[in-house]
Amino acid sequence: MSALGTIRENWRVSILVVLLTLSAVALFVPGAVVGSDGNQSVESDGPTNLQYGIDLAGGARIRAPVVGTTAEDAQFDDGNRVERQVANELGLEIIDVRASRQSDTVEGFNRSVSESEFESALAAANVSHGEVRDGVTGQTRQDIIETLDRKISESGLAGGSVTQSTTASGQRYIVITAPNRDREELRDLIQDRGDVRIDATYPGQNGSGEYAQETVLRGADIDVGSTVQQDQRTGEYYVSVTLNNRNAAEDFANNLTEADFAENPSSCAYDLNRENNTDPGYCLLTIVDDDIVYAAGVRSNLADSFRNGDFAEDPSFRMTARSEAEASNLRLNLQAGRLAAPLNYTAAQTSYIEPAFAERFKTNSLITGIIAVIAVSLTVYFRYGNARIAAPMVVTALSEVVILLGFAAAIQYPLDLSVIAGFIAVIGTGVDDLIIIADGVMAEGEVESGRIFQNRFRKAFWVIGAAAATTIVAMSPLAVLSLGDLQGFAIVTILGVLVGVLVTRPAYGDILRSLVTRR
Repeated sequence: MSALGTIRENWRVSILVVLLTLSAVALFVPGAVVGSDGNQSVESDGPTNLQYGIDLAGGARIRAPVVGTTAEDAQFDDGNRVERQVANELGLEIIDVRASRQSDTVEGFNRSVSESEFESALAAANVSHGEVRDGVTGQTRQDIIETLDRKISESGLAGGSVTQSTTASGQRYIVITAPNRDREELRDLIQDRGDVRIDATYPGQNGSGEYAQETVLRGADIDVGSTVQQDQRTGEYYVSVTLNNRNAAEDFANNLTEADFAENPSSCAYDLNRENNTDPGYCLLTIVDDDIVYAAGVRSNLADSFRNGDFAEDPSFRMTARSEAEASNLRLNLQAGRLAAPLNYTAAQTSYIEPAFAERFKTNSLITGIIAVIAVSLTVYFRYGNARIAAPMVVTALSEVVILLGFAAAIQYPLDLSVIAGFIAVIGTGVDDLIIIADGVMAEGEVESGRIFQNRFRKAFWVIGAAAATTIVAMSPLAVLSLGDLQGFAIVTILGVLVGVLVTRPAYGDILRSLVTRR
C-alpha cells in the first residue's frame, strides 16, 4: 500500500499527530498563545507557556459580595428620570442608581441606604415595584466581572481571573484570583470603583464670591491613550484622551465657554495640599473615586479651540496627575471602565498561598502524575502481558493529557490543583475506555479481517460512547455552576472525555487494527 493510502486508511491517527504537534507548539513555542489581548503579551516564568493558578504559583484570592439593593418588578417609563430622582432622594451620585427596563428593576449601590429608605425613594419617584431585596441583578454582576477582568488584563497580571460563585444559601460572590500577588497588592488593584470624572469649578455669575462646581465630563465619554507619558518641559505625567462622541465634545466645550473658561485660560490656583480653596479661580478638577488627583486651568490653545469650534472636530487633550503612579491608575480606570457597583470588602473572604508552598504543591503534583502514569502502565502490562498492546494504550491515553495541556497553554487557562486532579482522572478514564476497546476486539478470538475488527470495535465504542455521555451529563452542572475549584475539575474532565471519544479512542482503534488484524 502506498504512503498516501496508508495515511488515508489511518486518518484518525493523522489527526491525533496533528493535534499533538499543535499542542507542542502551544506548550513550548514562545508567544504561541491566544490568551493575550492586543496591548500586551502573556509571558510564562518556566520553560513552557503554561500559566499556573495560586495553588501552584502562590498568590491571593478575594471573595466579596456586591453592595446593592434591588427592587424587582419595577414599573416606570423613563429610567433616566428614575435614576436622577432616586439618587436625589437618597443623597447619592446618579451612578449609584441603575434603572433597567429590560429586567424591570431599580438598583441602589450604597451600603448606608437601608431597604426602607430605598422603598421611600422609589415611592417619591412614583415607581411601583415588587420585592425589595439585598443584592444586585445578574447583569450588574456580569458587568462587574467584565470590568475587573479588563482591569486585571490591563495591569499586566498574567494568570489572573475573575469569576462568580454561589453558596448553598444563595449568597453570590465575585471571586478575584491573582497569582504571584499578595492580598494588599490585589486589594489595591481592585478596591477602587474606578469612577473618573472632570469637574469644573469657577466663580458664580452673580458676583457673590461663591464658587460653582459641576461635572462636565464622565469617564464613559473618554477614550484613553495606551501609555502614560511625561512632559519633558514640566516633568508632569499625563495620558492623552479623546472624547468618543461629538455630543460629549460639544457639551464639554459649550459648558466651559458659558462658564467663561475660554476667557480665563490658565487661571487656576487650586492647591491640592490645602483643605479649603476659597478662591481657586477657573479650574478643571480630575477626580477619581471622589479623590482629586489633579487641578489645572484650561490651556490657551484649548481655550482657543473652544471659541472657534475646532475642539468639536478634534476633541483631544491631556489629563494630568501628580505622579506616574496616579497617571497609571487614571489610565487603568479609564481603559477598564467604572465598576457598575462597589464590592463589600468588609464582608470579603481573602486567602493567600506563599510561593514556597505553591512550589511544593507543583512538585508534588508532578510526582503524583508520574506515579499515576507508572501505575497505569504496569496495570495494563500485567493485564495483557504484551507490550505491543499495552504501550500504544498508555501512549494514547497520555496524548489526551498533552492535548489538554496544549489547549490550556493556548488560551492561558491557569492550572491549579483541581485541574491537575482532572488530568489524573482523564488518564484513568482514558485507559479504562481503551481496555474496553482492546477486550471487545480480542475477547472473541483472533481477528481474521478488517471487517471483523470494525464490527467488534463498533460494539466496544458504543459502550464507551454511552459512558462518555453519562460522564458529560454528570459533570455539566459542576462546569456551569460557579462552585469554585470543582468547576476546573469538571471542565477538564469533560474536555478529556470529548477529546477521547472524538480523537484518541478512534486513533487507538486504527493502531490496534494494524497490530491484531491478519489481513
